[in-house]
Amino acid sequence: MKSARAKTPRKPTVKKGSQTNLKDPVGVYCRVRPLGFPDQECCIEVINNTTVQLHTPEGYRLNRNGDYKETQYSFKQVFGTHTTQKELFDVVANPLVNDLIHGKNGLLFTYGVTGSGKTHTMTGSPGEGGLLPRCLDMIFNSIGSFQAKRYVFKSNDRNSMDIQCEVDALLERQKREAMPNPKTSSSKRQVDPEFADMITVQEFCKAEEVDEDSVYGVFVSYIEIYNNYIYDLLEEVPFDPIKPKPPQSKLLREDKNHNMYVAGCTEVEVKSTEEAFEVFWRGQKKRRIANTHLNRESSRSHSVFNIKLVQAPLDADGDNVLQEKEQITISQLSLVDLAGSERTNRTRAEGNRLREAGNINQSLMTLRTCMDVLRENQMYGTNKMVPYRDSKLTHLFKNYFDGEGKVRMIVCVNPKAEDYEENLQVMRFAEVTQEVEVARPVDKAICGLTPGRRYRNQPRGPVGNEPLVTDVVLQSFPPLPSCEILDINDEQTLPRLIEALEKRHNLRQMMIDEFNKQSNAFKALLQEFDNAVLSKENHMQGKLNEKEKMISGQKLEIERLEKKNKTLEYKLLFQPDQNAPPIRLRHRRSRSAGDRWVDHKPASNMQTETVMQPHVPHAITVSVANEKALAKCEKYMLTHQELASDGEIETKLIKGDIYKTRGGGQSVQFTDIETLKQESPNGSRKRRSSTVAPAQPDGAESEWTDVETRCSVAVEMRAGSQLGPGYQHHAQPKRKKP
Repeated sequence: MKSARAKTPRKPTVKKGSQTNLKDPVGVYCRVRPLGFPDQECCIEVINNTTVQLHTPEGYRLNRNGDYKETQYSFKQVFGTHTTQKELFDVVANPLVNDLIHGKNGLLFTYGVTGSGKTHTMTGSPGEGGLLPRCLDMIFNSIGSFQAKRYVFKSNDRNSMDIQCEVDALLERQKREAMPNPKTSSSKRQVDPEFADMITVQEFCKAEEVDEDSVYGVFVSYIEIYNNYIYDLLEEVPFDPIKPKPPQSKLLREDKNHNMYVAGCTEVEVKSTEEAFEVFWRGQKKRRIANTHLNRESSRSHSVFNIKLVQAPLDADGDNVLQEKEQITISQLSLVDLAGSERTNRTRAEGNRLREAGNINQSLMTLRTCMDVLRENQMYGTNKMVPYRDSKLTHLFKNYFDGEGKVRMIVCVNPKAEDYEENLQVMRFAEVTQEVEVARPVDKAICGLTPGRRYRNQPRGPVGNEPLVTDVVLQSFPPLPSCEILDINDEQTLPRLIEALEKRHNLRQMMIDEFNKQSNAFKALLQEFDNAVLSKENHMQGKLNEKEKMISGQKLEIERLEKKNKTLEYKLLFQPDQNAPPIRLRHRRSRSAGDRWVDHKPASNMQTETVMQPHVPHAITVSVANEKALAKCEKYMLTHQELASDGEIETKLIKGDIYKTRGGGQSVQFTDIETLKQESPNGSRKRRSSTVAPAQPDGAESEWTDVETRCSVAVEMRAGSQLGPGYQHHAQPKRKKP
């Protein structure tokens, strides 16, 4: 495939982070209009749905050697001569309207030479509505039932919107209705009959997933750029037949979000497709249109029809608009019909027409230059200044190319041979434009309110969208006959009316009786259901009471067994049976027999004659604590002996845990003390009055039984100082009776 300009691989555009910019190229489409006469020479051939080929007409020799040059150009899609307005709208404009309803901006403009069909594509003709009326129709089909009342949204001079409460909006509506305005009177709110068919769109089109929890407002404005001046086509200028005032040009300004807008431009709130197209046609009558040699009605200016959609969420109750300006979302779709590019030697323009053609060509040339610089900056990473300010047209569109949104261009071409050179320039410009990328629009943030608020408090049918029961009842009544009496001798109108009213009354009475019958039957079913539920509840309550009694008896039995268990334990510990078998000599096993111990027994220790003797298996017995023994064990036990207050030897077993220190040594942390003490029988009798023995003569020596004699052992647990809990074992041998 040949091309007039070789494409260069694009360098990826990266943000000041690691994430790549999400950009889409400008969508460029081509539409070929039919020839005016069947025998006309054609210079454009549609190869397929994306490619056209330019044929050099006879008489044109572009190369010095006289060879003909044929060039092919590719587009996003090519629409042939048999393309309908609906097919073009579905592909090009439908996605832009869908984005508009979801809060995203869009720009659609037609470009081509004079007489190529740009205005027909944008506006349409009787019986064939163009892109503009179809866009309006899709918008109102989508948001028609969700529109806010008039003047709830109010435009200001800073390219933004204010929001009013219902009361303020009502007051302003009453104020506007009281003002005399012949343009808004009901008798004159009609579109011109010549163009009434333009807004008649047979096909129904609607956006998907419209937010039902929001209200919408539509505002339109219409401007033209003529001789590089901006004029408001909707501005109402008082008519002065003596000294008519010329229209005043408008200035471009930048709002707080760095978007360009026309200061002081009229924005009209519209509620239907008919009302919006009426506003459009009111401005269309003021547009500069002249008769040129190439076209009977040639547009001598660039026109921009802006559709601004305002969206605000409902409050938490779903009844009123949320009164927070920060929650307003404004999106805009600009539909631009560019003036035709042409050569003055073909139009034979003179005077004002010549000056108009020069300004048109100059603004279109600035548009081409901006596209060239944008393409170069994006492809090669340069940072050249884009000359937006050289033309009002490019300065106004700066928002779309430097901001975010979708840009679509329809290149309209006339395939006749006389337009070959102009079509060649148009194709080259289109090729450059579709290599320019625009930032992809992002989804707007959603307010944190619960969805489904609109229909939460509104009565609806059982399925959701079905009519109310009252509407169905009213529709079932027979229609009333005409009640107008034109003759005093009319004896038929009143009897017919009485008969119809009697039928309605009888039908109403039948419906009331049927309603009462069904109501009583329903009440009986409810009563039966309540009785069944009550009976079941009583049955379940009886079973629950039985279970509670059983659980209460089991708790009493558990308490009795616990008391009995405590009594038996007390008898075993403190009142042992006198016929118990003798206690044999045995060793007491340490509670931590699983650990390895250092058994430190100093050489000065004496052997005691107590029955209970400490024994720790797998222990390292030392007389002097040393580092080597401590390193091999986890536990430490020191046997310490001293004289008690009664003169008996008291043995204490001081126990602890062995830890490694940072320096590689060992440290011991004492945790427990066990005391082994031997007491005389006299001392125990004094402390325990229940086991007092007969008094002994003074100076009598205590006689001890051997190991086989039974003894009473009492184990008493007590706190073992600040080193931890300890155990003390008391061995109390009994004295033989004299």
